[in-house]
Amino acid sequence: MDILVCVKRVPMVGGKVVVTADGQDVDTRMSGFTVSPHEECAVEEGLRLSERTGGTVTVLTLGPPEAADQLRDMLALGAHRGVLLETDGREWGPVATAAAIVAAVGELGPTPFPLILAGNEAADTGGYQVGVRVAHALGRPCLTGIKRLELAGDRLRAAREYGGTEEMFEVALPAVATVKEGINLPRYPSLPGRLRAKRAEITVIRPEWQADGLRKQGLRVPESSAQRAQVLGQGAAAVPALMDVLGDLGLLPSAVRSDGDGTAA
Repeated sequence: MDILVCVKRVPMVGGKVVVTADGQDVDTRMSGFTVSPHEECAVEEGLRLSERTGGTVTVLTLGPPEAADQLRDMLALGAHRGVLLETDGREWGPVATAAAIVAAVGELGPTPFPLILAGNEAADTGGYQVGVRVAHALGRPCLTGIKRLELAGDRLRAAREYGGTEEMFEVALPAVATVKEGINLPRYPSLPGRLRAKRAEITVIRPEWQADGLRKQGLRVPESSAQRAQVLGQGAAAVPALMDVLGDLGLLPSAVRSDGDGTAA
């Protein structure tokens, strides 16, 4: 089975998020880039399915020329083909992104991929939309929030967690599934894999930019409440203040309170 996995190039933000002066983008000048964690798990799941059933895994991303680096990272894990929907760096919304992916599916081969995988949501925008929109445009069933996948002939079985239980689904292929981090533990790239990925040819498709129905007004970083540690005291002298704090938190019966001399009444 030939599987298509859609991934996204996102900034690695290990500290404070900084917005550009115009409020339109996250300032990534001091950041590296990676693949969203959910989508890294989607690649791993595609590789495992292909290893069990045969076939290939194609990894696709939409982004600037530099996004080829993230495709090579996925090729180093074992993916067979990388496809870059190359843009000029402008941000594409979910409607336009899904449309570009759907168009690329038709260009990549005479037989559409029977299974398309994606991350449940991107790490930067958290839109939850692209996978669903791709499935709708292709007229396929879509399974979201998936934590377990099985192939049984021309059927796809999937499970997701909901309300402390596990929901099970079974649909006919072709289908689209969006997976969540935790469905598996992604493998590490091997040295031979890295060398192969470095030499691999990336298929480049240049879709025409299109405005999205959603228009961004601006970005802002939410204010965080600064909290400082408070020293209540030392030794037995700190007991009254500790009892008061525990009482305020509702962790002590109402009859138990400090009497001011370090003992509880």
